[in-house]
Amino acid sequence: MKPDDFDYVSKLLKERSGLVLTKDKAYLLESRLMPLARKRGLKGLDELMAVLRKRDAAVEKAIVEAMTTNESFFFRDNKPFDQFRSVVLPNLLKARANKRSFRIWCAACSSGQEPYSLAMILKEEAARLNGWRFEIVGTDISSEVLKKARAGAYSQFEVQRGMPMTLLVKYFKKKDENWVIDPAIQAMVQFKEWNLLGDLRPLGQFDVVFCRNVLIYFDQPTKGKVLHGISQVLSDDGVLYLGGAETVLGISEHFKPVPSQRGIYAVTRNSGLSLGAPPA
Repeated sequence: MKPDDFDYVSKLLKERSGLVLTKDKAYLLESRLMPLARKRGLKGLDELMAVLRKRDAAVEKAIVEAMTTNESFFFRDNKPFDQFRSVVLPNLLKARANKRSFRIWCAACSSGQEPYSLAMILKEEAARLNGWRFEIVGTDISSEVLKKARAGAYSQFEVQRGMPMTLLVKYFKKKDENWVIDPAIQAMVQFKEWNLLGDLRPLGQFDVVFCRNVLIYFDQPTKGKVLHGISQVLSDDGVLYLGGAETVLGISEHFKPVPSQRGIYAVTRNSGLSLGAPPA
């Protein structure tokens, strides 16, 4: 790819998705965009760039989606989900006992494994949640991965990555080469196309936000912008989950780590849910 074409695409990606692409990743850009060029009947990257420079909105969106990392799997890293089940959820139920409702947001949810994992946890806790209203919202910038998320169909390889066998048997059915998630679990999750760099407030207020392994792709100013946006839609005593390699320290004044709960953060305007131990 020509240097000026690389710079043009890099700027587009930064503006539209926050993704920072350094010159040593030129090979990655070419490997992701060549299939896109072929899909559109173009001879190569030069023709694709010629179309892009005409400000073709469809091509711009396709390039951003092609460069977005969509790595995800069920119950990824386990510990965050164990924390949710044994610490966050019990304390959330105590804190919301009066209104008996709560909302969870999975940002950059990719093909849906994270919100579906949470839905299965809540389904398993049905007895405790009797009479409660809750929502799980999954968002992503890519319309393509959201189609897959809404379909709820996963390959053998995808369900083998982190999925407990007991839950696979209980909540999935084999259909041809895929495993299809139970419609009852599907119905527990709403999927929406949304850009983390945009205004998040129309999504409404949330009590728990998962934004894991997303900030690692952004530069410092963009990380700060995203964290500020999340702070605006997180309830005063809500909690934010980040990935194991991510932190708010030195990036945002809107969040602080929750003591004794690695990877969980509270908004600084309040102490967050009391997460020292689950309520008796």
